[in-house]
Amino acid sequence: EEILEAQVGPASTDQIILATAGYDHTIKFWAAHTGACTRTHQHPDSQVNCMEILPDGTMLMAGGYQHIRMYDLISGNLNAIVNYEGITKNIMSVGSQEDGKWMYTGGEDCSARIWDLKMRNLSCQRIFQANAPVNAVCLHPNQQELFVGDHSGVIYRWNLKNDESEQLIPEPGSAIQSIDIDPQGKFMAVVNSKGKCYVWSLSTDDKDTTQLQPKIQIPAHTKHGLACKFSPDSSLLATSSADKTVRVWRTADFTGQEATPIQELTCQNQRWVWDCKFTADSNYIITASSDSVARLWNIKTGTIKKEYQGH
Repeated sequence: EEILEAQVGPASTDQIILATAGYDHTIKFWAAHTGACTRTHQHPDSQVNCMEILPDGTMLMAGGYQHIRMYDLISGNLNAIVNYEGITKNIMSVGSQEDGKWMYTGGEDCSARIWDLKMRNLSCQRIFQANAPVNAVCLHPNQQELFVGDHSGVIYRWNLKNDESEQLIPEPGSAIQSIDIDPQGKFMAVVNSKGKCYVWSLSTDDKDTTQLQPKIQIPAHTKHGLACKFSPDSSLLATSSADKTVRVWRTADFTGQEATPIQELTCQNQRWVWDCKFTADSNYIITASSDSVARLWNIKTGTIKKEYQGH
């Protein structure tokens, strides 16, 4: 089965960076508008489980089995410029602080970690120990709290300022697969292995600590949930699943008892949809699925605008 990841980098004047990766041990970059593959980076020894482009568009971080690799997107160098091997098991989640000073990872070694990016060789600065393999890590827009989701169904809120943590268990025993917080810091969503999506509204108390208020519980999918992502304008939430669909929800609908998807993105060949990502204008979604294809969808019409084939 090919697992694919999709990442959309910041739009520069000349191009939008679209990167995909999967079980064929490659990372591919695409001209988003034409669908042509512009370069292929080898990712030897392992599949790519997760990746993230730094906010300034200069580097791509990739997490695989027992390692983290970083690729320079500015130079023509196709080889990893950072190759960190000192980790057991799979890295399942990776992301970075908004100024690119540090990055975070979560992995099957039951930990979330903070890494210093100011030096070329990665050094792990802090470790948060969970009680089960970590599938998902999300940084709050305040850049001070990490939300960590594990395989046993626990969500930890790790306050990086005072090193305190709290637990939240929406559905015991159902693995947290993905966590996202919208750019405005109003909502947090998770999807779990039962296909359920839980949404909380977020507020800040006088100690700058985020308070979570349960908002809505959505039976989003009939099978395993795989990813959830908010749109850049915070108006939409996309959830993807092993049921071969991506469903798009309006955040304005999270006030009631139930929500209905405004769009379902699926096609005949699509299999498990492992990842999805909105474009910067919030009008399109890129999906990556087990049929080895990434697709660009028009949310309004529910139609495929472009397919990226090469994995």
